[in-house]
Amino acid sequence: MVRSVNVELLTENIKEMCIQANHYLAPDMDKAMKEAHERETKPLAKQILGQLLENLEIAGEDMIPICQDTGMAVVFLKIGQDVHFEGGSVEEAVNEGVRQGYAEGYLRKSVVGDPLLRVNTKDNTPAIIHYELVPGDKVEILVAPKGFGSENMSKIHMLKPADGVEGVKEAIINTVREAGPNACPPVVVGVGIGGTFEKAAILAKKALTREIGTHSELPHVRELEEELLAKINEIGLGPAGLGGDTTALAVNINTYATHIAGLPVAVNICCHVNRHIVRTI
Repeated sequence: MVRSVNVELLTENIKEMCIQANHYLAPDMDKAMKEAHERETKPLAKQILGQLLENLEIAGEDMIPICQDTGMAVVFLKIGQDVHFEGGSVEEAVNEGVRQGYAEGYLRKSVVGDPLLRVNTKDNTPAIIHYELVPGDKVEILVAPKGFGSENMSKIHMLKPADGVEGVKEAIINTVREAGPNACPPVVVGVGIGGTFEKAAILAKKALTREIGTHSELPHVRELEEELLAKINEIGLGPAGLGGDTTALAVNINTYATHIAGLPVAVNICCHVNRHIVRTI
């Protein structure tokens, strides 16, 4: 049976989600940051983590953005195939939600309409929208505003199959090492392995939104996540790049089938706020 959903529901929810994601740390990130502070053994790193936690607390209490870079809005829509949208365009409704959220939340407008001409659109639109059709009559909305300090440190590596798992590890670790302090560590590392050039990048982006502390259902991928987190933290970059035990809070890996001649690896780094929020309508 078909369920009708007015696109105004998308607009209203996305507006609220943009504001919430930019003012309040996601529960999984809050837990991960507090645990990192507790186990940090280096005095300066522990102090920095304490200051970051204090900043996050003040942001929530005073309704101040948790970071001045309030990001480009990335929206994942998981749409039940029994849903019929009415009342207008889905894309326009999503962008209207972003527009209203960034205006009413007094969030920085960080989007330029053309990458070469560089004129600000003044409302933080357009958003980056990813659509997925699934069984059912619900719509899952995931909003993940992405700042570009960490986005600029992300990379895609088109490896050869002969590079193997060791080549994959090297690509991921080197990407984090080369990012240095620019990605505002401690970071979350989203990794996409497989697919094609663009599929790997989307896998990596989505991996950033997975709850911190959860792992891939594939045993060999889970082992890789745990190994890479340990090796990245051994780099010693630490909070704000000033040394310490905590360079990364998590390494989340998504995989997909790929071509016999390829081994794409995308590494999408996110800073310690790693904004993401999910609702289902």
